[in-house]
Amino acid sequence: MSRGNTRQKIQEVALELFAEHGYEKTSLREIAERLDVTKAALYYHFKTKEDIVVSLFQELTRPIDELIDWAQEQPRTLDTKLEILRRYSDALDAATPLFRFMQENQATVRELSIGATFKERLLKLLSLIKEDDAPMTDQVRYSSALFTMHAGMFTMQSLEGDVEEKRKAVLEVAQELVTTAHRHQG
Repeated sequence: MSRGNTRQKIQEVALELFAEHGYEKTSLREIAERLDVTKAALYYHFKTKEDIVVSLFQELTRPIDELIDWAQEQPRTLDTKLEILRRYSDALDAATPLFRFMQENQATVRELSIGATFKERLLKLLSLIKEDDAPMTDQVRYSSALFTMHAGMFTMQSLEGDVEEKRKAVLEVAQELVTTAHRHQG
């Protein structure tokens, strides 16, 4: 197994264990045992559990950083805003295990550096879809669009139905909120 594959396998197993037992109750020893490697082999790649989570966060949120970079170069049209939401939906879907970890370990996430970094990304995305001079009700619509996408990842899990259909429904509602807010500007 190559070094990159080993790192990825460690990340996957750690995320599984964090989901099963919680971040605080999972040890590096348990991760090593699940992988059937020595702790020394694990230490070669990651010194701490936080190192694992930070590396996961960086890799799984890279598409969000790329989206922000792209969006900063685009005109602030309704089409751009809707595309931002579509691409954000794709990024959230690809990073579902990480966001599930963040949801289930909120106290830990607040203590780790990823909590502040995630908040910064979210505020940056909001600044790219909202209009600063919009009335308060439209400011709420812009904010609610992003909140809808995040809340939808978790609340829709318990509903019966196709996962992709639910994701599209959440995106549609978020886009409707932004469309309504944007149209009030014109």
